[in-house]
Amino acid sequence: GEPIRVLVTGAAGQIAYSLLYSIAKGDVFGKEQPLILVLLDITPMMTVLEGVVMELQDCALPLLREVIPTDKEEVAFKDLDIAILVGSMPRREGMERKDLLKANVKIFKSQGAALDKYAKKTVKVVVVGNPANTNCLIASKSAPSIPKENFSCLTRLDHNRAKSQIAMKLGVTANDVKNVIIWGNHSSTQYPDVNHAKVNVKGKEVGVYEAIKDDSWLKGDFILTVQQRGAAVIKARKLSSAMSAAKAICDHVRDIWFGTPAGEFVSMGVISDGNSYGVPEDLLYSFPVVIKDKTWKFVEGLPINDFSREKMDLTAKELTEEKETAVEFLSSA
Repeated sequence: GEPIRVLVTGAAGQIAYSLLYSIAKGDVFGKEQPLILVLLDITPMMTVLEGVVMELQDCALPLLREVIPTDKEEVAFKDLDIAILVGSMPRREGMERKDLLKANVKIFKSQGAALDKYAKKTVKVVVVGNPANTNCLIASKSAPSIPKENFSCLTRLDHNRAKSQIAMKLGVTANDVKNVIIWGNHSSTQYPDVNHAKVNVKGKEVGVYEAIKDDSWLKGDFILTVQQRGAAVIKARKLSSAMSAAKAICDHVRDIWFGTPAGEFVSMGVISDGNSYGVPEDLLYSFPVVIKDKTWKFVEGLPINDFSREKMDLTAKELTEEKETAVEFLSSA
C-alpha cells in the first residue's frame, strides 16, 4: 500500500523517544501499513534528532519507508495524514500558568497555520504538549480550513491511569475494566468518573461502585491519585511521564484509526460543540466518545449525578478561563 505521512513534533524529546519505535514497528497503524515519519524539533535539537534518526534506521523496520528530520514547518506539515504534536514549551520552575500559555499560544498558532497551509484537509491532529486542551483549541482556530472534529487532545493517559487504579484495587487486569471517563481538562481539575464503568469479576460484568464497595475511596483518594499522578511521577523520577504517555498516544491514535471496540468508549479531548452534558460550546473538553470510520461521536445519555455535575462544571470553568487568556494572546501573537 501507499505509505502514510506521520508527523511527530518535539521529536528529540523523551516522549517521542518512547513513541517512535512503537509507531514505526506497526503497533499503531497496523502491521501492513508502510509509513513515512516526519520529525520536527527546534534548531538547537537537530544534532540530537540526527541520533534518533540513526537509531530508527538501525531498528531495521520493514514498514518504515523514510525518516525526515527537520526544523522547518513547511517541510514538517506537508501532505500529512496525521500530526502528533508532542512538542510544547514546558513549564519551568517559578513560571506562572499565564506565561506558559503565552509561550504555547505562539507555537500552536504557528503550527495550526502550517497545518492549514500544507497538510491534507483530512489530517487528524492529536495534541499532547501541555496545556494540551487549550493548545489544541488554538491550533484548531488557527487552521480554519480543517474540520474542528479532526483535532483532539490526549486525555488517554489519565483514562489509563484511572483504569489501572481500579484494576489494582480489585486484583484484576486493566483489560477487565472498561468505560471509565475523564471529563474536562488535562490538569489537576480533570474529573475521573467511574459511575458508568464496568469491571469483569470472575466472568461477570459489574459496576465499579458495586465491585469496590468503598464509596469514600472512589470519591476521594481514587480521584486525587489520578489527578495528581503526573506530579507523583515527576517527584519520583525527576522527569515527567514518558513511557506511559507514549503508550497512551498509541492507544489514542490507534482508536482514531481503527475505531473503538463494540460496547466500549474512551476519553478524548474534543470540541464541545453540540454536546448534551451542559458543557459550554467552543471548549476543547475531554468526553467519553466512540469512534467508527475515523469519526468520533459523543457517548450520549449517561446520567450525571450532583457529585459529577459539580466536578464537571469546575473543570469547564478552568478551561473557559484558560481559553479567554489564550484567545487574548492569540490576537496579539
